[in-house]
Amino acid sequence: MHTKKVNKHLFEDDKKHAAQAIRDAQFIAFAPYVFQASVILRDAGILKYIEESRLEGRSIQEVADTVKLPYYGTRVLMEAALGIGLLYRKDTRFFLAKTGHVFINHPMARINTDFMRDVCYDGAADLAASIADGKPRGLKHLGGGETIYEGLSSMAEPAKSSWFAFDHYYSDLAFPEVLPFVFGHTPVRILDIGANTGKWAIACMAYDKNVTLGLLDLEGQLNEAKINIETAGYSDRVTYHAHDILDNKTALPAGYDLIFMSQFLNCFTDKQIIAILKKCHDVLPDEGRIIINETFWNCQQYEAGAFSLQMASLYFTTMANGNSQMYDSEVYLKVIDETGFEVVSQHDHIGLSHSILELKKKKFSDGN
Repeated sequence: MHTKKVNKHLFEDDKKHAAQAIRDAQFIAFAPYVFQASVILRDAGILKYIEESRLEGRSIQEVADTVKLPYYGTRVLMEAALGIGLLYRKDTRFFLAKTGHVFINHPMARINTDFMRDVCYDGAADLAASIADGKPRGLKHLGGGETIYEGLSSMAEPAKSSWFAFDHYYSDLAFPEVLPFVFGHTPVRILDIGANTGKWAIACMAYDKNVTLGLLDLEGQLNEAKINIETAGYSDRVTYHAHDILDNKTALPAGYDLIFMSQFLNCFTDKQIIAILKKCHDVLPDEGRIIINETFWNCQQYEAGAFSLQMASLYFTTMANGNSQMYDSEVYLKVIDETGFEVVSQHDHIGLSHSILELKKKKFSDGN
């Protein structure tokens, strides 16, 4: 059964009043300062100190004295926070607004902010160049390379920690719901394509004591996964396959009854996804399955989730590889239709933002 729970009302109308539209346009115009000021307000402890005051609020002088910043600098930051929506003011006392509370306390807000600051911000200036030629022109700010993936294992801090925190936050929250679905197919051997740091493989082996896994990724990533799996005590149940998935001259390893990919195919273009799935088709038995754990911006319950994914697409444009994105599911499904697979089921709203796609080989009648 192909089930979908898509919020079809996202982005299909424009009900803003003119005053709100004018306000939002100015917010966009000053967005770089909005971001930089908000990060300083968070990291200097200004927002937290004001939060602790509860209903009493804080004066500018109290904040400046406590966080050890000049009075002038503290004043311009706190006044900016009023327009940003992080603070509100009564007389001379400042209080934490709802947006400020979410900004400093919600893990998604913190992780997204750190990711933008440490990984994406400098490279965002190269968006126009990346759009023009399909290359991640912003990647030079992290050391360069053809794609971000080949340098992940050696990326400098704090970018490396922020990248992995961003990647794991979204996928890890989906694991508890994805595991029962995957093991409902009673797999014996799973090929994990895009194994990353081995977190999914460890979760699988903890879930089922008999399953074995093949981990396929670039060599640098596999080296990190191997350390984590050895630490977890599962080395005897894992085989490692160093493989460039875009090398069409090299076949995938055979002998697996289920292929799993989590937040992997969104790292590639439409045509590359087709080529990858065709490689999977060549080695998967007829009764085998592919389970894809993916984030689709049009399958989100709330506009904030869809917006986050749409903005993350610009990270792929400027920093990751220049030509992939967080997909609209309708685009993704059309791509799958060209690969020899069909979608058996789709389950949305998994974890924080994921969808699960179950694929099987198409069966054609004689003569077709």
